[in-house]
Amino acid sequence: MSPVPVTITVNGTPTPAQVEPRTLLVQFLRDQLELTGTHIGCDTSQCGACTVSLNGEAVKSCTMFAVQADGMAVQTIEGIGSMDDLHPIQAAFWEQHGLQCGFCTPGMIMASAEIIRRNPDPSEDEIREQLGGNFCRCTGYHNIVRAISSAAAVMREKGAEAGQAADD
Repeated sequence: MSPVPVTITVNGTPTPAQVEPRTLLVQFLRDQLELTGTHIGCDTSQCGACTVSLNGEAVKSCTMFAVQADGMAVQTIEGIGSMDDLHPIQAAFWEQHGLQCGFCTPGMIMASAEIIRRNPDPSEDEIREQLGGNFCRCTGYHNIVRAISSAAAVMREKGAEAGQAADD
């Protein structure tokens, strides 16, 4: 198959590329862009390790072709925070011990961002239900749920502080 041109904004940077039409988005991110934080766990869209944000919504990047993301914005775990400036969700996973081996963590964090975006104050039951498409084989989810709850609280507080600063 002949490669086709695409331009995908990845972590805020417009990225023109040539991709074969059958290239999965996860393969494009990992193999062409070397963004290896997005993991391939199952190849069947069961585990959620490949979760990224596409135009602001969590998607499993193994379920779509890179050409389908042409003209769209993709955020990967590499674009959500940095070692020097962790995103509140990343910090909460660290503080609440929401990871062990770390394989599922990037997908969990990207899914968590979607959960909190949809509901800034999710209950434990809501978090558990919405994590249904992301598997962790190490932690038993208790600390992951605590991490998401903690991150949501921090993000609500930061949002309130930002709103208060705007009012001043």
